[in-house]
Amino acid sequence: MEAMQLPVAPSPDVCPVTQTLAMLGTRWTPLVIYHLHQGPKRYGELQRALRGISPKTLAERLQALEQQRLIDRTVYPDKPPRVEYSLTPRGRQLGDILDSINQWIAGSAGEQGSSLRPGP
Repeated sequence: MEAMQLPVAPSPDVCPVTQTLAMLGTRWTPLVIYHLHQGPKRYGELQRALRGISPKTLAERLQALEQQRLIDRTVYPDKPPRVEYSLTPRGRQLGDILDSINQWIAGSAGEQGSSLRPGP
């Protein structure tokens, strides 16, 4: 794979990779994407799958992912109304990338010091 060439090194404030990693670094976001990568889910299904997430946090994460065009929110005109969340094609691509990162981590699990952790 060829390395991306940038004319000028961007600052962290405008670097798309840094911005994407910052978004993925928010608590619960990768897990929301993980569960939606397995298929569409309703709000209650997500909340049960993400033990410990507050309703407010789940709503915020879903709203942010929808604004970033990573998930779709579909409202069905049932009684009561039914809302389902699913990944967009762009969101599925990100889910595939997260799967690759997970495989990379699992592949290096036996190596000394292979786990990436924040510094002191």
